[in-house]
Amino acid sequence: MRDSEDEVRRRVREGDREAFAQLYEDCARAVYNHALRLTGDWATAEEIMSDTFLTAWQTRAGVREEGGSLRPWLLGIATHKADNARRGQRRRLRFLARQPQPRAEEDFAPQTAGRIDDARRLRAVQSALGRLRRQEREVLSLCVWSGLDYQQTADALGIAVGTVRSRLSRARSRLARLAEEDLELPATRGEVKSVAAIAALPVREETT
Repeated sequence: MRDSEDEVRRRVREGDREAFAQLYEDCARAVYNHALRLTGDWATAEEIMSDTFLTAWQTRAGVREEGGSLRPWLLGIATHKADNARRGQRRRLRFLARQPQPRAEEDFAPQTAGRIDDARRLRAVQSALGRLRRQEREVLSLCVWSGLDYQQTADALGIAVGTVRSRLSRARSRLARLAEEDLELPATRGEVKSVAAIAALPVREETT
């Protein structure tokens, strides 16, 4: 029988490795996906995921004994690490932009072609999100894609619920304006087809 969220929280706080392994199993994919949306880079997202759980283990003593799921806590750590990673990534991209483009090959293996197609879709989404302010992008990712409610997002980022709502509202407004410019995005796993679709995705209400 699986432990309750508060029991997992208590055991993680006490340094229970089995409970931490359960936490990793439950949340690693969500942390990775969040990091990928914020950075647009698979390798960076994997590094952020690993660093997030390392930091979580090192700072576990600061976890409150009650409070439900630890996923908002982990996503908050990942958000800060993604912000740091983006700074380094911008430096690398500036370097790569100065390098000659590789010659296109005509005969890709199917898995390679699929990877390139996924990268194009991710770049398209990143292009739209890149027009948002960092704080708006973080709130949008946590509320819309990671499924956190307003209170959980506020806890993850260390801000007030009202600030979450206002940032999310601004993010949606900006994306709506982009939609008016007909900036269409390729479908990402059948979920996001345009800037307008991103702006219209629902947000989970606060849990009680």
